[in-house]
Amino acid sequence: MSALTLKDLAPQRQDKLRRILAQHEVVHVSELITQIKASPATIRRDLAELERLGELRRTHGGAFRVKVPRQEAPFGVKSAEATEEKQRIALAALKYVNPSETIFLDAGSTVHMLARLLAERTDITVVTRSLPAAAELTAHGPKLVLIGGDLRRQSQGTVGPLAHLALEHLYMDRAFMGASGVSLEQGITTPDPTESYIQEIVMNHARQIILLADSSKAGKVCFARSAPVEKIHVLISDKALDRKFLSELRRRGVEVVVA
Repeated sequence: MSALTLKDLAPQRQDKLRRILAQHEVVHVSELITQIKASPATIRRDLAELERLGELRRTHGGAFRVKVPRQEAPFGVKSAEATEEKQRIALAALKYVNPSETIFLDAGSTVHMLARLLAERTDITVVTRSLPAAAELTAHGPKLVLIGGDLRRQSQGTVGPLAHLALEHLYMDRAFMGASGVSLEQGITTPDPTESYIQEIVMNHARQIILLADSSKAGKVCFARSAPVEKIHVLISDKALDRKFLSELRRRGVEVVVA
C-alpha cells in the first residue's frame, strides 16, 4: 500500500478512533490494532495527531478522552444540580466527622452542603479554602481556619501560592474533597491546574481522604489530575453510581458508601 493511500485513509481511521473514544473514554493500543486493523505505528501516529488537536491525551500504551468544558459552570449553577443526591451524600459524610478532630473542607457544592450540617458542631476544627463553606460557619460552630489566596470564582475556592504556603504547614485528620470527575484510569480530576495542585497538597497532608461526588462525576475526565483513585480512602456517592465502577473501586481498596 502506497504512502498516499495511507494518508488518504488517516481521516477515516481517526473518525473511527473518535467513535471508540466516545464509547469507552479510555483506549489501549493493543485493542485499537484489532478494531481498526492497522499497525501499532499507524495507531500511534493517529493518536498523536488527535492529541495535537486537543481531543485526547496519550498514556503509556493507550490514550484517554479529555473532557474540558468550553466554559465551566459557575458555583451557583453547580449548587442547583442534583441537590437531593448531594444532600444525602453530605448526611452520610457526617458519620466521619469525629469529636476533637481537625477536618478539611474542599471547595465544591457537595462539600458546601456538609458545611451547613456542621454549623452546630463546637467540638471540631474546620480548615477550608471554600468561601461558601466558611460563610456557613462564621457566626457559630467549629473553630474555623480559612485558607487565603487567589479566589477562583468558578469554584469559590482559594488557590495559588498563598494557599499553597498555608497548606504546606497544616496536617488534618480527614479531608472531605470534591471533584469534577473521577475515573478509574485517570483518578480525581478538575478543569483547572491551580485547583488540582492545591487538592494534591491537601490529600498529602490528611490521614484520611473522603471524596464526596455524585454519580454524574463517575467516569468523567477533566483537564488536570489531583490524585489517582487509590489515594481515596472513602467515596460517598448516590444510588445511581455505576455498579461496575463501584465494584472496581472496592477491589482496589476504596470504601464506597452509597447514600
